[in-house]
Amino acid sequence: MSLPRRLAQRAVHAAWRFAERAGEVVPGSPLADRFGSFGPGSCIGFPPATLLNVHAVHLGRDVLVGRQATLAAGYGEGDHRLGDRALVLGDGCVLGAGTTITAHERIELGAHVYAGQGVFITDASHGYQDPDTPIGRQFGRHEPVVVGAGTWLGHGAVVLPGARIGRNVVVAAGAVVRGTVPDHAVVAGNPARVVRRLEPGLGWVSQGGDVRPLAPFADPV
Repeated sequence: MSLPRRLAQRAVHAAWRFAERAGEVVPGSPLADRFGSFGPGSCIGFPPATLLNVHAVHLGRDVLVGRQATLAAGYGEGDHRLGDRALVLGDGCVLGAGTTITAHERIELGAHVYAGQGVFITDASHGYQDPDTPIGRQFGRHEPVVVGAGTWLGHGAVVLPGARIGRNVVVAAGAVVRGTVPDHAVVAGNPARVVRRLEPGLGWVSQGGDVRPLAPFADPV
């Protein structure tokens, strides 16, 4: 690589690092002030993909949101149908780059929910019953979503309207979750199903009876 190109590349990378630092949404920044609440120690990486109707979005303490993430409330800017707490992220949540959460009525993530990259969570889908109307213009029901404290959502997982995921659950990469998932379970597949559960006094038991003992270093949330 020629010297001029090396210098140009170094300058571009330095400028990008500066933009990333300067563009972060952190407490006290103008954009953070527009949120319903934005807890101490929280940060949204730059650049975000979409931040929509953030007055209805609440972040607890020490929430970290990766770059190119979407935190959206409602169907469009100024949606008058929104409640004031459409999207709530509990203390210590960590959302990977490219995560998308679209809340139309209510999505709540408990404390210390971790999500890998490209996770998608929504509380509304599209209808299809009218054969003469484009699917994109048919809105489905709003069904609130709850993700329990301490849960891990693997890379590319999808959480559909009405899902109620328990506490300290593992959602495998690429799983598609709807319905209710009990506490202390591992789910995988499309649709997601329980493949392993915690049995007190025994360990983590698979559907086939395989047992994985409790880890001695476990630090329950």
